[in-house]
Amino acid sequence: MKILSIVVPSYNAEKYLDRSVPSLVVGGEDVEVIIVNDGSKDNTLQIARKYEKEFPNIVKVIDKENGGHGSGINAALEIATGLYFKCCDADDWFAKDAYLEFLDLIRKHIKEGTSPDLYLTNFVYNRLDTGKTHVHDCTTTYPTNRFMTWEDFKSPNNKDFFMMHMFTYKTEILRKSGLHLPEHTFYVDNLYVYQPLYYVKTMYYLPVGLYQYYVGHADQSISYENMAKNYKHALRVYEKVMTAYTYEDLKKLTKAHKRYMIFSIVVIEALTLFYSVVGKKQGSKKEYRLLNKQIKQQNKKLYYKASYRTRFIWSHIVPPGILRDFAVSTGYKIVKKKTGWY
Repeated sequence: MKILSIVVPSYNAEKYLDRSVPSLVVGGEDVEVIIVNDGSKDNTLQIARKYEKEFPNIVKVIDKENGGHGSGINAALEIATGLYFKCCDADDWFAKDAYLEFLDLIRKHIKEGTSPDLYLTNFVYNRLDTGKTHVHDCTTTYPTNRFMTWEDFKSPNNKDFFMMHMFTYKTEILRKSGLHLPEHTFYVDNLYVYQPLYYVKTMYYLPVGLYQYYVGHADQSISYENMAKNYKHALRVYEKVMTAYTYEDLKKLTKAHKRYMIFSIVVIEALTLFYSVVGKKQGSKKEYRLLNKQIKQQNKKLYYKASYRTRFIWSHIVPPGILRDFAVSTGYKIVKKKTGWY
C-alpha cells in the first residue's frame, strides 16, 4: 500500500522539476508521485517521463490538456492510491530530513491503527533571489507532536489561518467531501483547505519545515501584479467557499469545529476584498459587492455569522472608498514585510 500520494501540477515547469521531483522520490516506494503535465508548451512532459522511467514504482505521469492548477489536482485525486494526499507545486520542494521524519510518523500511526484525518506540518517561504527565509510555524496555537481534536485548539488568530501547504489530508476525506476544484482558476488552495475540513475529526501537528515554498518570481499568482490581474479568480473561489455549506450544516459540527470553519470563511473573505482592492480595474470592487449581495441572498445566516461577528467587521462598516482601500493595502504591506513572501 502506498502511504502517501503527492501530486505535482506542472505547467511549463521545465526549470523546476529537476529540483522538486528528486526531493519527493527520496521517500521510496511507500510514496506515489503523480506529475500532471497540464498542457505544457516546453519540455515538462519529457522531463516527467524521464522520472517515470527511472522510478517506475514511484512516479506516475498524467498528460492532459491545459485546465489550470486545480484541474491537475482533480486528475491526480482520481487515480491516487495513497492513504494520504499532498500537493507539491512544481517550483517547490520538500526538505529531506523533515520529509523522512514525516513518513516515519505516518508509518508508525498506521501500525498503531491511529492514523488521523489530517496532518499539519510547517512550511518555509524561500526567497531564492535574496536568500531570505520565513518559517510558517503555529506552535503557539496548535498542540504539537500529539493527536488533537477541534476542542484542543485555542481561539485562532489571523496568523494561524490554515494554508494548503501545511496540509496532508487522508485521501478518503478529500473524496468524501466531493472536492472538485474549478478549472483555469488561481487561488483554489482556499477551497482545497476549506471544503474537506468539514469532515476532519482528528489531527496531528508535526512542527517540522517540510514544505519549501519558492516565492519571489514574477510569474507567481501571489505577485502583486498577478493578484491585481486575477481578482476574478479570487471572487470565483470565494463564491465556491461560501456556498459549500449552509449555516445549518455547520451547526451539526462541534462548537470548536464550527468556530474554525467560520474563521476560515472570514479570512478568505478578507483576502477576496484585498484582491478586489488591488485589482484597481473598472468594476472590480463593484463585482465584489454584487457577489456579497448574491451570497447574502443564497446563504443569509452564514453570511451574517461570518461578516458581522468577526474581527473583520470593519470591512463591512467602513464605507467603500479611499479609507478602506488604504486599510486593506496597508495590511498587505505589513504581511509582505513580515514574511518576505514576495
